[in-house]
Amino acid sequence: MQKLIQRVQKANSLLCVGLDPVGDDAQIARRLADVIDQTHEFAAAFKPNLAFFLSRENGVQLLRETVQRIPQDIPVILDGKFGDIANTADHYARFAYDVIGADAVTVNPYMGDDAVRPFVREDKLVFVLAKTSNKPQYSMQNMALTRGGSLAHGVAQVACKLDAEIGGIGLVVGATHPDALAQVREICPKQWFLVPGVGAQGGDLAATLRAGLRPDGAGLLINTSRTIWQAEDAGAVARELMEQMNALRPVAV
Repeated sequence: MQKLIQRVQKANSLLCVGLDPVGDDAQIARRLADVIDQTHEFAAAFKPNLAFFLSRENGVQLLRETVQRIPQDIPVILDGKFGDIANTADHYARFAYDVIGADAVTVNPYMGDDAVRPFVREDKLVFVLAKTSNKPQYSMQNMALTRGGSLAHGVAQVACKLDAEIGGIGLVVGATHPDALAQVREICPKQWFLVPGVGAQGGDLAATLRAGLRPDGAGLLINTSRTIWQAEDAGAVARELMEQMNALRPVAV
């Protein structure tokens, strides 16, 4: 957690650069290096998506090399959406932290807090999926609870309880649902949110910041993947996004 806070303050940025490498295997390593080199000055964090690496021959090695290229003071969030329990979850945690060198992970809480706890370590951060950016035909997250609210609200409540109990718990809340983002922020006023969906998925940056920022102008990591990856000048796009976010933040960090 401290690593993230220090980086946000040092870079004056809420931008999370997503690394979802697409393209020919022979060119991917060079493109990943270019994107990291061009954008790290403006990044509060990097988020490699595990699936885009596992689908490639020698993908784990490529992922390790990618993480090693990221400056040490910038947090790395391994987006694996892990969701198993007990010994299996413990091995996923070892993979993410000890093999890959990540500082944080994303976790699917469908199996309860047993799926989250194995990822909690000192100086690590676990982002629990609460309200994701996709818009499915049948949304489990929107299912109503008998005590009121939705399943997403219930997940947020549990995540806040876990954070109070063991620390290091944040949430994933999509930018495509600003009203839901505001509701989750009301439930969890202090936690860090990882926010996908700005850019290619249609999330509105201004609405996202209004809905989710804490009073101190922090608490959100706005992830952008495709917009940066596809840009001819990734650094220029990252700078522009960072400046747009800072212009809309009500309180300077």
